[in-house]
Amino acid sequence: MLTLGIETSCDETAVAIYDSDKGIVGESVFSQINMHAEYGGVVPELASRDHCLKIISVLEQALGKGNIKDIDQIAYTSGPGLLGALLVGESFAHGLAAGLGIPTIPVHHLEAHLMAPALDFDDINFPFISLLVSGGHSLIIDVKGLGDYTILGESQDDAVGEAFDKVGKLLNLPYPGGPHIERIAKEGDPKKFNYPRPMIHKDNLDLSFSGLKTAVLYSIQDLTDLESNIPDIAASFQRAAIDVLVSKIKKSLVQTKRDTLILAGGVAANSLLREEMSSLEIELGIKVRYPAMKHCTDNAAMIAYLGSLKTPNPSTQGQSCARPRWPLNEV
Repeated sequence: MLTLGIETSCDETAVAIYDSDKGIVGESVFSQINMHAEYGGVVPELASRDHCLKIISVLEQALGKGNIKDIDQIAYTSGPGLLGALLVGESFAHGLAAGLGIPTIPVHHLEAHLMAPALDFDDINFPFISLLVSGGHSLIIDVKGLGDYTILGESQDDAVGEAFDKVGKLLNLPYPGGPHIERIAKEGDPKKFNYPRPMIHKDNLDLSFSGLKTAVLYSIQDLTDLESNIPDIAASFQRAAIDVLVSKIKKSLVQTKRDTLILAGGVAANSLLREEMSSLEIELGIKVRYPAMKHCTDNAAMIAYLGSLKTPNPSTQGQSCARPRWPLNEV
């Protein structure tokens, strides 16, 4: 069975094709980062318009020499995300499906992230713990089965990816700040600035990053020479943020006695986080799996794959299911 996946939840226009026998057979992503960088963040109206402009060419690139008439069903991101952007992908999916006479499957964006590592590994079995970290979400999830998720902990304020981007802005780095902080941090001393590790000693698994971001702001305000201190600030901030994630994940694994950890979301591409989780893998004797780098950030491969695991619902055909807010535990 061939499932076409469409992702337009934020600032990536993506299309992929998943073959139930062969895996991903076509994939294309167009990123709007350069357009939004001028504004220091995603502008929803511009994102929606650009999805409209790019989605057909992205589809054509994903199809390659394949025939659109061979597609059996279309999965698309229906939430959470920017409403206007979601509606572009949904409308395109419904129109294409109507023309081809095939069903559509609305997909939860975060649920797709949870399943993304299965695109590259065939040894992932339920149950497992997932650390889902991105610009909009920081969640620790007990994944008991497909559609059976318990949120064990989440950020009480900023998502960790959001904190990376905001600190990047404080350091006058290009948007998005996360990859630039990671790169510059390699040249800095992570012990130079003693930033706080919010909630690290709390017994619960919730997270907080706004206080860490504020501490960076105050330290910058006290400096007379920011430029020479940027590598050390980046390294110290990154170390503090990763320390919190590692501590909370270790607690979650001990509490649940799960033996598998899945990392997902854009921040899962961070090399320091991966190094620390690999150390945890050895320390606790667990299995740690990450998506391929291209599948950490928003992509349609994970949408197509998750769609292939679901059965089309007659009640959703031709109906709008777009939800800008959609808690994972309501899937």
